[in-house]
Amino acid sequence: MGIVDEDIERVRSAVDIVDIVTPVTQLRRVGRNWVGLCPFHAEKSGSFNVRQETGRYKCFGCGAGGDVITFVRETEHLDFADAVEFLAVKAGIQLRYTTGGEGRERQQRKRLVDAVERAVEWYHERLLKGADAGPARAYLRSRGIDGATVRAFRLGWAPDAWDELVRHGGVGANELRETGLAHLSKRQSLIDAFRNRVLFPILTESGEPVAFGGRVLPGSDDPAKYKNSPETAIYAKSKTLYGLNWAKSDIVAADQVVVCEGYTDVIGFHAAGVKRAVATCGTALTEEHVRLLTRFAKRVVLAFDADAAGQAAADRFYEWESKYQMTVGVLQLPKGTDPADLARTDPAALRDAVEHALPFLGFRLQRVLRAHTVNTPESRARVAEQAMAIVNEHPNPNVRTIYAGEVAAHCGLPVSELVKMAQRRSSKVRVDIVRPTVSRKENGEVVALALLAHRWDEIAPLLIEPLFADPVNLAAFRALAAAGDVNKAIELADPEARELLEEIAVRDIEADPVAEALNLIGAATRRLITEVRRDADLSMGAELADAKRWCEALDDPHRGSESADWLLGWLLRRSEERG
Repeated sequence: MGIVDEDIERVRSAVDIVDIVTPVTQLRRVGRNWVGLCPFHAEKSGSFNVRQETGRYKCFGCGAGGDVITFVRETEHLDFADAVEFLAVKAGIQLRYTTGGEGRERQQRKRLVDAVERAVEWYHERLLKGADAGPARAYLRSRGIDGATVRAFRLGWAPDAWDELVRHGGVGANELRETGLAHLSKRQSLIDAFRNRVLFPILTESGEPVAFGGRVLPGSDDPAKYKNSPETAIYAKSKTLYGLNWAKSDIVAADQVVVCEGYTDVIGFHAAGVKRAVATCGTALTEEHVRLLTRFAKRVVLAFDADAAGQAAADRFYEWESKYQMTVGVLQLPKGTDPADLARTDPAALRDAVEHALPFLGFRLQRVLRAHTVNTPESRARVAEQAMAIVNEHPNPNVRTIYAGEVAAHCGLPVSELVKMAQRRSSKVRVDIVRPTVSRKENGEVVALALLAHRWDEIAPLLIEPLFADPVNLAAFRALAAAGDVNKAIELADPEARELLEEIAVRDIEADPVAEALNLIGAATRRLITEVRRDADLSMGAELADAKRWCEALDDPHRGSESADWLLGWLLRRSEERG
């Protein structure tokens, strides 16, 4: 169910990416590219490149890249279909859907979102005006939540009755069940899911209401303090963050997001002036959450006890830091306080805690160092061992070495000994979390790939797989050769090759395609001659001599083309023979 593929391609080709990007960030023409400040991270010198011909963008600072649909998704915070529809309106294109109209799935989503919206409004009005909501209003005031805040966050009240929403909320029976707002009782009658609770509407990042979180009032005999909507066709807890719809502009401006565990914590942060706070919805922080957050910011501050899960949590955070090029910090609050309490009693202290959040490893290390005294040789050794166990969970050896120095200074031990421990690292700790990032220099293979992407007809006949020694470059060539177009190749390629192709798509290279291809052919020939000689295959003597002569003739203006043809054939034959 969705938009017809042909129409998606029509939209891509009809819209000028420069026209779409320019209102977001100012661009200037540099060669064949348009260059400006990246809208996805803070920078002072422009590393954001847009190539009009290919309809793609790439930031060489933060790595963001994609086509015009991706750009609209990231800057307008839309899903794929909404981004295509946004661009179709600009291009004057009437979209077709695979099932007619908007598509069955989109129609269903709209129907369920509308149902939750009606429930949000009904519960909200009940809190504001209902006579039975007096205790709920008093509770909120005691937590520092006034009427303006209630209205801003659209808080609600679920009365202490079995079927008030079912009978008076204006929501159909099917929609009530499908959204988890009601369920069947043992007597098969439809009853409300939420009763006697303050309700916090949960919205998507684009502001669609999809679920509720409910909190009982103090003194209630209900053992469940919080109750959340079940997962539905429109609500996935692992992909939803409470408050993101209100916080996203501040998150982008600060390049930082604060992640809490409770809805009132989010409201407290906003009240204290930290309007970049969000909360998970009754789950631990997941990779889906992180993937969503890193669309808006690269600095994540955890406003909950992130150390409780131990090494398992640490491994996840370190992996995410590497995979999504983000940093994880941890808020330090006075013992026995939570963000909502501190926002009410000392908002300046809460703001200061965010400003001075510790890196995740630093936070965990300080907990160990502060928990024990180091007044004897035995205690110094014991604390150092415990601290180094924490340090050695980190996958980066340079980070481990720096923190080893801190442990040595605290415990009064020789730095060199603890650095050795950091370099050895416990075999129990995962060592494959971080894959080293290889800087791809603009060598002959990359230049040839860029020329293939932008000047296909001039270089394609002279390129074959054996010319590419680097496996990532080879994968990129295979994707380009199979697709015949850089945009389609990006869709086909594996992650590393895709990243290279995204850079190539906006790269402005002034080079002679034939000369670059001949250089690659010569390099591949010399590489193969060296390999064959190393194998000491005497039967290849005459063939190697021919290859060397043809290789030397590549620079001859009268014989270069003939030499290239012979060598390409030889390289292909040898490649096939070697499997």
